[in-house]
Amino acid sequence: MQLSGLAPGDWVTLNARSAPDTECLVSAEGEVRTFTEVDGRVTRLVRALRTLGVGRGDRVAIMATDSCDYVEVVLACMKLGATYVALNFRLAPAEVRTVLGASQAKVVFLSGRYEEAIEGCFPEAAAHVRARITFDTSADGLPSYEEFLASGPDGGEIESVTGDDDILSISFTSGTTGTPKGVMQSQRMIKAITGSGVAELGIRPGDLLMSGAPLFHAGGIGHVFYGVSRGAGSVVLPQWDVDLGLRWLQSGRVRQAMLVPSMIIQLLAHPRVRATRYPRLRSIMYGGAPMPPSVIREMAEVFDCDLHNGFGAGTEAGGQLVLRPEDHRRALAGEEWLLGSIGRPAYGCDVRLLGPDGLEVPDGEVGEIASRGDTVMSGYLGQPELTTRVVRDGWFRAGDLAWKDTEGYFHLAGRADDMIVRGGENVYPVEIEDVAGDHPRIAEIAIVGEPDHHWGQVVTAVVTLKDGHRDGGLTAAELRAHCRGRLAAYKIPTRVVVVDDMPRNSTGKIHKAVLREWLAQGVIA
Repeated sequence: MQLSGLAPGDWVTLNARSAPDTECLVSAEGEVRTFTEVDGRVTRLVRALRTLGVGRGDRVAIMATDSCDYVEVVLACMKLGATYVALNFRLAPAEVRTVLGASQAKVVFLSGRYEEAIEGCFPEAAAHVRARITFDTSADGLPSYEEFLASGPDGGEIESVTGDDDILSISFTSGTTGTPKGVMQSQRMIKAITGSGVAELGIRPGDLLMSGAPLFHAGGIGHVFYGVSRGAGSVVLPQWDVDLGLRWLQSGRVRQAMLVPSMIIQLLAHPRVRATRYPRLRSIMYGGAPMPPSVIREMAEVFDCDLHNGFGAGTEAGGQLVLRPEDHRRALAGEEWLLGSIGRPAYGCDVRLLGPDGLEVPDGEVGEIASRGDTVMSGYLGQPELTTRVVRDGWFRAGDLAWKDTEGYFHLAGRADDMIVRGGENVYPVEIEDVAGDHPRIAEIAIVGEPDHHWGQVVTAVVTLKDGHRDGGLTAAELRAHCRGRLAAYKIPTRVVVVDDMPRNSTGKIHKAVLREWLAQGVIA
């Protein structure tokens, strides 16, 4: 295997040489670790891992809330050529056993609160786990991270010796008791995704970045990679907390933030969000779920910064499409139709819309989003048949549907498995969510199909309401009146279900499969 000339494992070292005192990692409490400090700690951690027999190609699992220490483990794995496996800390015990067993990790780093969940993986995990190390306290006397770090032998600088085909990360996108999907991310993929993000967002040396996404998610750790690669710092929040997030945004230090729509909605509803201006906040990247145009307009008014809407399959194929700041400015100046778009292809990514026959569909017709480039995964761990189904001739297809206008902007239609078929007509939820979700009383909306004897399926809107609008509810007649004239009659929701909270997956997206199950079982009505 040909070794790469420059690897992600070298990023911290290179910035430690050129800007040694620049902040690299910043804790939620404000503790700063410079690039020099992080480089020294990562180098020592590499040596400590080697004493456990961890080397190139071996796997290291992490199950913890986010911290600067967590990031150092990831960076050490990349320098060592080991594969880090970031486990979703929201998994149930049975799911943890499944994914840890599939990972075959030699070492597990964990938060004390997840010690019991990891302990539940034994004795089976003893066949491959050589050590467990806790980032904080341990009920069973496990060695602490700082103790383990101190055990690393002294020595000089370590260069990363890895090739672009090396798998640097395995991210499990499903934690069921069946076979999980372990997405294998190569060094080539991580470099390409990072380069694309830095180019699109215009990350600059010395910037301070903040992401609301957890580090076990591709968007969370990917945002840190933008900073580490470019000589910029990252604020690492333990978990998303609206008060803490707002405090950092109002600190005047954060230049770029990445947030999912639910976080932005929380921020805009916060009583102190308008208490100050945000002159040093240069941009916000949002994505992961549809955003009502009214929320985008309010976000632009409150934060007064560049806006980027990113769309993609972050784990399997990185960012595919971007609605850029100039597009948002056009939209807010009067071309509001652009706010319903998910943008045009991201830097370094080829995106097309394909029909069932694998051929590109004409403009205006709905097709499946397919992308190719160095940002595409190497495949699913131990699942070559599944890999072949989603990666065909180098094109990754995740089941997202969209159509493209004559200016080259893509418009999301939904997922193939979320599509509603009403009386033989295909109904794409996102189109309805854009219109219905703009109702002034709606905070969030999810459009789902429900079985119907006559039509096959009918359109149902599940909504949460904004503060101050919850007592009176929202009737189907009100929502239908709001949509009339903007949507075809068969697309307008037949009924409205108001809930207090939406079910969400690990990345904060609304879990429509759970909503459909709740409706079928009468949990909500």
